[in-house]
This record gives sequence, structure tokens and C-alpha cells, in this order.
Amino acid sequence: MLRPFVAYLRVYEPLSAFGEPPSDQLRKAVEAATLTRASAGEREQRMWLKSQAAAPVRLLPAELADGRAAPSTNTDVLVLDPAEVPGAKGSAPLVCPLELRARSAAALVSFLGDASPALKATVLEAGGVTADSVRSRTSAALGELNKAAVHVLSTTWTVPLPWFALVDPDQRRLNLGTGLTDPERELSWRVSMADALRRAAEARELVESTLGDSGPTRILVETEHWLGNFDPDSVVELDYGGLVQLIGDPILESDTSAEEVHAILEALRTGAVEQLAELFNDLREYWSELAAREHFN
Repeated sequence: MLRPFVAYLRVYEPLSAFGEPPSDQLRKAVEAATLTRASAGEREQRMWLKSQAAAPVRLLPAELADGRAAPSTNTDVLVLDPAEVPGAKGSAPLVCPLELRARSAAALVSFLGDASPALKATVLEAGGVTADSVRSRTSAALGELNKAAVHVLSTTWTVPLPWFALVDPDQRRLNLGTGLTDPERELSWRVSMADALRRAAEARELVESTLGDSGPTRILVETEHWLGNFDPDSVVELDYGGLVQLIGDPILESDTSAEEVHAILEALRTGAVEQLAELFNDLREYWSELAAREHFN
């Protein structure tokens, strides 16, 4: 089964950030640690399909028929050993809840705010719900979050280039596996929260001072604000997720997106306009080719 063509920016918090002591349900889920980065995407895909196949159809995945959160919302977690991350503190497990129901609720709120009136009306009618009931249900789902923000941001078919500013290009984790569909296939970076916040602030200040209120500036502002919601001893992971299924071995192995984004920041710092244009064009060509596949799906 193919993984969703989704990339992720995840935050793993110390277990203590989820309560002192954390719930027995969460503690047991962390000890079992059944989910992996690869299986997490498949899990989300199955939960969404299950919600649509249910009778009646669920408004949100990981939700019971009466609108309450399914028990899996407390046990679907990714677990990370801090020893695997340069600069990470402590020895206790680091935990990233999938929070699929809350993330879906946030996406639905965004859709209702951005969609055209005709499209919005069609979707609400097909689901047999009203805008008021959707707002009530999504508010309830978001209100059950442990923090004021979800632990996972995701994008389909591409990676927002400002995300690369958070990581150290030299700390790339690459596993080609046995082929495109191997669940072990991976391209990711992990970084301590302190380093991620420092890099986000430096990149945001630089881009804002040179490019003004541009798209990259807004993404960096939003990302920096999002990171500020979590425990200082957390770890941040940038993961190509299911996108690695779209990229052949030689191209994935030679992927230099992180290096090029950091080179762009340095070019902005030094005023190297010619180098800046060349780097940006290379990145745009690489990622636009991947993003274009969305139109064929």
C-alpha cells in the first residue's frame, strides 16, 4: 500500500509535557511504540477511509458516531529516543501524538474560511451538516488538544522551502531501502528545539529585512510561532514522508534542498544576487516538477 504523498514537520515532546504523571493510557502506548514514521501515514490514511465508509459518515477521522474522540486519539503516537538527535536533552522518551482528529478539524475550519460559497454549500450538503454544526464539532475537537497547537504540520506533494531553514543540512538521514515502496525508505532531519527556534528566528529576521512581508517571511513567522508552543526540550523532525515514493534513488541521494536553502540565506546575507537567482531557480525547478504530479492525480 502506497503511503500518502505527504511531507511532515513534527514536534516530539518529553513525556512529562503531557502531564505529571502522564495518563496510564498514554504511558502504555509509549511503552508499546507500535507506530513508525512509515506506518503513521498509512494509519492516517486508513482512519480517514474508515470515517468515510462508516454509516453514517463521520465528520472527522478518529471520531465516534456521536462526535466524541475515538480512544485511538490517546494512543496513536510516534516515539523517539533523544539519543538519536544531536543536542537533545534528557533520556526520557520523546512523544509526537498524531492528533489526526484535531488536525482534520483545523483543516476543515480553514476550508470553510477559504472556499467559495458554492463549493462550501455543496460540501456541507453532501455531508448532511450545517456550517454552525461543523464549527461546533471542530471547536470541540480542537479544544481537546493537550497544547494550543497540533504536534504535526503536513503538506501534500511538496515541502515548503522555509522549513529547510530549521535543520542542519549535514544531519540528513537517508535510507534508500530496497526501492520506491520500501516502508524503510526515508529522507529526514532531526534537530533540537533550541536549534530549530534559533535558526527560525535568524532566517525570519534576514528574510523579513531583505524581502519584506513575502510568502517565505510569513511561513517563517508562522513556523516560529508554532514552535514556541512546545516544551523547550522537544525535538523537531522534517520528514519527506511519502514523497520518497516519487523520487528515484539517484535523485533522492543527491537531493541538496536543505543545503541550497541555507545557501540562499547566506546569499541574502551577503547580497550575492546572481547566486541567489541561480539557487532559487534550481530549487523551484526541482520542487515544481514534483508538485506538478498533483495535477495528474
